[in-house]
Amino acid sequence: MDEYTPLDENSRYTLTKFSGSTGDALVCPDGKIMLFVDGRYHEQADLETDSKKITVIKLKSGQSQLEVICSKIRKNSVLKINPQKNSQARLEFLKKKLKEKDVSIEFWNEDNFSKCASRSDRKFVKISSDNFEQKIKKIRQNTLITNPEEISYLCDIRSFDKDYTAKVEGKFLVLNGNYTLFTDYKPDGKYSFKFSLKSEEDFYRIVSGIKDKICIDKNSITAYDYMMLKAPVHKSSVIKKMKSVKTKDEINHFKYAFFCTDKALTDTRNYIMNNKNLSEYDIEKYLRQAFFKYEAKSLSFKSIVAINENSAQAHYSKSSKDKILKEGDLVLIDCGAYYSDGLATDITRVFVKGKPSELQREIYTLVLKAFLNCYNYKIKTETTGFEIDNLARRVFKKCETKDFTFSHGLGHGLGISVHEAPPNLSKNQIAKVKLKNNMCFTIEPGLYDPKYFGVRLENTCYLNRGKIKSFTNMCFEKVLINYNLLSDKEKSWLKEFEVL
Repeated sequence: MDEYTPLDENSRYTLTKFSGSTGDALVCPDGKIMLFVDGRYHEQADLETDSKKITVIKLKSGQSQLEVICSKIRKNSVLKINPQKNSQARLEFLKKKLKEKDVSIEFWNEDNFSKCASRSDRKFVKISSDNFEQKIKKIRQNTLITNPEEISYLCDIRSFDKDYTAKVEGKFLVLNGNYTLFTDYKPDGKYSFKFSLKSEEDFYRIVSGIKDKICIDKNSITAYDYMMLKAPVHKSSVIKKMKSVKTKDEINHFKYAFFCTDKALTDTRNYIMNNKNLSEYDIEKYLRQAFFKYEAKSLSFKSIVAINENSAQAHYSKSSKDKILKEGDLVLIDCGAYYSDGLATDITRVFVKGKPSELQREIYTLVLKAFLNCYNYKIKTETTGFEIDNLARRVFKKCETKDFTFSHGLGHGLGISVHEAPPNLSKNQIAKVKLKNNMCFTIEPGLYDPKYFGVRLENTCYLNRGKIKSFTNMCFEKVLINYNLLSDKEKSWLKEFEVL
């Protein structure tokens, strides 16, 4: 149920060797495996898997992954799923959809493909914001919260012990005016809380005896935890909506966090420009050191450092020691970090070593053109991320992009997790949510061709009084811009950002 799961805890990785953060594996009766991935991972899945054993099912933009999975399951068969790794909502969808094909579902609790790391040695800290009492007032019924980001947000706590996440895992129970956090993480210091602390072992012992109605969100509770409750009542998460609109303190923290993030990436750009024969691995290593130099607590995801054709994989993750940056090469860097208040930063820039080719300048400028138009989109009260994503696609459609394609959504929300929804900017249904002031999201158009390279330019932004504003102030690359492809208005928009 986690976006970033260590590979030794990831069953799908053990079975397929696909290391992307999103995707499902369906093991067939003949032992062959189908791997379902969206547009961000088409190239990566092909490269990381053995085509003799793994069939990669490539979802088109807007397709439902579960719908496609169900279409591949044979009639009159049995589907086994792990109830601890699938939500109750997912289970109910599968049951309803597969009933048409007379497919029965069985629980499979023995996961022999991965190991679970102990949480008892992990610690959490209390962040500077302390709004627990204000937030808890909005939860007016007995409620069980199992989503780690929501728990971390509600309780104003973070953990930086695990790579690529700041969340604290556990369960939070609101029951008859009492508040209890069940977690195996330990406080790293002496803090006063407005709630009780107990172990997760206590949770399963206590919850089995509760007869009261308990509100849960089927989208985030596992099928296993759902079974433990005697009287569960589905209710969409109040906290999910609450945390999508950032407070003044959170906006100010983001501004500081991106000030530090911009400095780390600027240092890395200078390192690239002033040194020769650097590998992807060398650049990623330097970037990591730069983040911690500028006060990062941990990285918010595994940095992407991709040279030339590797940059055509939207979520490339290898950082090879053998891929060397030479004169005329492009390098794409997608990176971010967590700072003291544990909100994720996310930025993507593309640099060139030496003199760029005309094709590199053309594609870079077309992506920049899409970014500038989306960033300056006039937001109305009814505007959704779906509309802004459509604008990016219209910009690309008007331009001749050869075999370069835009294979992912335009952007995503972020907060404690580097990917949150709402808000969302894509062709998917989740993007049809109205944008509100102080919602934070990325704008990251991209064009990719595996024969050549990929370009993605990403700024993290927020909505302020109906206008999109950028937390990111990192420069764009003047040497990569073909100004003849920009309109006068687009050139004027570009002046907001430093250009080197």
